[in-house]
Amino acid sequence: MFRAFRKRRELSCLADRTRAIRTEDILVFVTLRNERIRLPYFLRYYREMGCHHFIIVDNGSDDGSREYLETQPDVSLWHTKASYKGARFGMDWVNHLLRRYGTGHWCLTVDPDEFFVYPFCDTRTLDALTDWLDTYDIPHFPAMLLDMYPKGRLEEQPYEEGQNPFEIACWFDSGNYTITKNRLYQNLWIQGGPRARKFFASAPAEAPSLNKIPLIRWQKNYVYISSTHMALPRGLNTVYDEWGGEKPSGCLLHAKFLSVLNAKVTEEITRKQHYSASREYKAYAEVLAEDGELWCRWSERYINWRQLEILGLMSKGNWA
Repeated sequence: MFRAFRKRRELSCLADRTRAIRTEDILVFVTLRNERIRLPYFLRYYREMGCHHFIIVDNGSDDGSREYLETQPDVSLWHTKASYKGARFGMDWVNHLLRRYGTGHWCLTVDPDEFFVYPFCDTRTLDALTDWLDTYDIPHFPAMLLDMYPKGRLEEQPYEEGQNPFEIACWFDSGNYTITKNRLYQNLWIQGGPRARKFFASAPAEAPSLNKIPLIRWQKNYVYISSTHMALPRGLNTVYDEWGGEKPSGCLLHAKFLSVLNAKVTEEITRKQHYSASREYKAYAEVLAEDGELWCRWSERYINWRQLEILGLMSKGNWA
């Protein structure tokens, strides 16, 4: 919390529309850089889900992202050219904005390539889920990050602005996931999927974590520690039932693996602003240069949330 308070000075507000936020509004928090091509569909997706206002930090974009977001009537925008790594990969900035504007609201914290799905999302807007969570005094809702990818090399199917990314990246790994428990923070640690299978095949324990808690009814004493993988107080991380039952959970469909990834990889390797000197992006560059196809004969084509529930990747628990 102290780091977030200190790092607030790195933010300059470009468009403050927070006075339009109502007490019952669901808010979306985002940190981004050079994501102009993704933004039209991203905003449309969450608007249709029932999200009411976007609070966004732009980290030095030079592709038109900032200018585009300034024109959006439901977006409040902050800008900074400060170090993404120095702000704990953007979380210090987001924690400050969550505390200031998110307190008392259901807040969904996601990246521009993450698309939240939850039980009954095809027939019920997000406020139906948050109303149910409020009824049972549940302050959080977890989601497993599910890497989506196309069949064939990424560059073979160019992604166009405004397009639904899952028209291209419509495949995922239905298995090969491992789950362990973080004894210190009590959160589950999930790894696997195509990134462990393809990019970290020789060291799967080093693959990116897939566990997230993106949806929280925010309070002033809450903070995210590492991305949205874990939070404080520790009780926010106990999103599972240790006695054999099932708590409801969702997925974040991850649309990272599109044709635009190659340019992103080149940029991030140069900037070195990601975790462990951009080790993940170095792995992307090496593998994509040799064999850019993530699809394999065990890949499964995405249908809907019910398919993910059957596969055990999400659960409706006792929400009916």
